[in-house]
Amino acid sequence: MSDIQRQDRPDQLSVLSEVVDGVLVVTVHGEIDYTVSSILSEALLTEEGATPPRIVTDLSGVTFMDSSGINVFLLAHQRVSSAQGWLRIAAAQKSVLRVLTMVGVDRLIDCHASVEQALKA
Repeated sequence: MSDIQRQDRPDQLSVLSEVVDGVLVVTVHGEIDYTVSSILSEALLTEEGATPPRIVTDLSGVTFMDSSGINVFLLAHQRVSSAQGWLRIAAAQKSVLRVLTMVGVDRLIDCHASVEQALKA
């Protein structure tokens, strides 16, 4: 398990990663914006997990996400898809899910109500 935080603003974003049954589960807490999007990118674009890459991102602790977070998810989706893998989003709060739906990310990346559902899908 690894934990990534922004050192100058540790309360803004925290990312925990662990491998569960060959799937990289990335649990995110805080706000995803331009100032911390590199932390999320680092966690999603890591080489951990199975080949092909399979990633579930738990957004239950995310209270805000702007377009920089969406861009990270789209880049990660492209990368894992080109390697015959997948990326799934789990447990997004209503405000974050609304953003994902408004811009159509939910049509590219499967969104699930829980991490358990995302792992079983």
